[in-house]
Amino acid sequence: MHVVGCSNCGAKNRVEESRLASSDAKCGRCGEKLNTGAGSTSSTQDSQPVVISDQTFEREVLQVSGQPVLLDCWAPWCGPCRRIAPIIDQLAAESQGRYRVGKLNVDENPMITSQFQIASIPTMLIFKDGKLIDRLIGLQSKQVIAERLRVATRSAGATSV
Repeated sequence: MHVVGCSNCGAKNRVEESRLASSDAKCGRCGEKLNTGAGSTSSTQDSQPVVISDQTFEREVLQVSGQPVLLDCWAPWCGPCRRIAPIIDQLAAESQGRYRVGKLNVDENPMITSQFQIASIPTMLIFKDGKLIDRLIGLQSKQVIAERLRVATRSAGATSV
């Protein structure tokens, strides 16, 4: 699944890959046809966080090579998670292909939540070349997260977890 913003009302919509390919997606709020960027470059797709699930985790996170992946582990009922969400969106918009950003709802994805022992949210995991290289727990400033991503883009996986 991908998150696509509506150009008409600004609502963020989760869109299945099949609907992205066929450009058959409509906004859940206003019904406007979504510009899903079918046929767009990866930098356009990377400008918004990708919704990650237990089923897509390996493909969208572990199989990514060369660039780090920031995975925001959150839940809709979590106040700090809602406060950090705009920062995560900004980081995705500013990525310019240097890194990818994903969002994992811990309530809907118990396998990954358990595998990485996520006990507190928000938790941000940074992966590079299929390996977990960094973990940030709790509400963090944009500057702190951006610096950890900068280190991850330069490192060969030497950051401690």
